[in-house]
Amino acid sequence: MEKNTYEAPTQFGYELIRDHVLPSILGKHEGDILYWAGKEIARKFPVFSIEEIPAFFLEAGGGQLTVDKMSKKEAFYQLKSPGEPLKISERNFHLEAGFIAEQFQKLKGCLTECYAETKASENTVTLQLAWDKKETVQ
Repeated sequence: MEKNTYEAPTQFGYELIRDHVLPSILGKHEGDILYWAGKEIARKFPVFSIEEIPAFFLEAGGGQLTVDKMSKKEAFYQLKSPGEPLKISERNFHLEAGFIAEQFQKLKGCLTECYAETKASENTVTLQLAWDKKETVQ
């Protein structure tokens, strides 16, 4: 009898789905749908503090997320790949933006949005969050 062994999914498998299957299926609505999918992932996998968000990204294979700057109304994060370079020219980062926006919104209790800006020359993604304490959410 053969012994079955489990091997963790590879980055290649993730990239096949993320960079080829999803854009083909979602078409011109890819960014909007991925943003809302990121928010849904955040609802299903909530963190209990803002400091936990980078660890979640790393564990999920999303890359290394570091705080660049944080103020009373906004935050800036840098996303880098710990291994191979991010597919900046081939991918949008709306999934990641939606995930972070929803986590902040839940933790801060106010409306939060996140925008991703890519810098291909530096192989980094800047995620800018903004929230409004006057717009509370449940």
